[in-house]
Amino acid sequence: MKNVGQRNETEYLQLAGLQHFSFCRRQWALIHIEQQWAENYFTVDGAIKHTLVDEGLSDEKMGKKRVLRSLPVVSHELGIQGVCDAVELIEDEGGAYFSKYGACFIVYPVEYKRGKPKTIESDILQLTAQAMCLEEMMEVRVSQGAVFYFETRRREKVEFTDELRATVRNMAAEMNKYYRQGYTPKVRKSAKCRACSLQDICLPGLQKLESARSYVERTLGE
Repeated sequence: MKNVGQRNETEYLQLAGLQHFSFCRRQWALIHIEQQWAENYFTVDGAIKHTLVDEGLSDEKMGKKRVLRSLPVVSHELGIQGVCDAVELIEDEGGAYFSKYGACFIVYPVEYKRGKPKTIESDILQLTAQAMCLEEMMEVRVSQGAVFYFETRRREKVEFTDELRATVRNMAAEMNKYYRQGYTPKVRKSAKCRACSLQDICLPGLQKLESARSYVERTLGE
């Protein structure tokens, strides 16, 4: 595997993987390294809700605001690429000038999630990574964004602090390291395992024997 500086952006890791990585490093590795995946109610419901978000116009003007939907983003520094659910450009004289629209705007990313706000920062870190990608691509400063939760039907504002940015950089570096090494971390059992769609693939009892991938391949071979 080439290092980040030598890779084409199409080879970069998925930005959405930051949420998986924050939730559980083993879950991330099973999905993004071993290519294991399984659906449950939560993943299907989330996909349906994202489809509703993506159905709007890709560039829509709403008064003093423009909404860019399903916007592809990339960061060469972090070695990640993905798609923002929505990026709002809010007209403001103190914002950055966009020659395409002939006006100044504040850039405000919005991520849509099923359920309600979580006790862990996985959604916030994913949104922060989106902001960092937008800053690198547009050469602007993105200070705030929001996560909209379908269960509560409200936005939760996020301030992109130095601490959040540092966490994203460290996680992206760790993800790229694991990916280059093809390393799948050992399982760490916790209550959140019950909500994981990969609980039947994770196979914690096999940790000292073989990887989930080799177990599946061996089972299919038999």
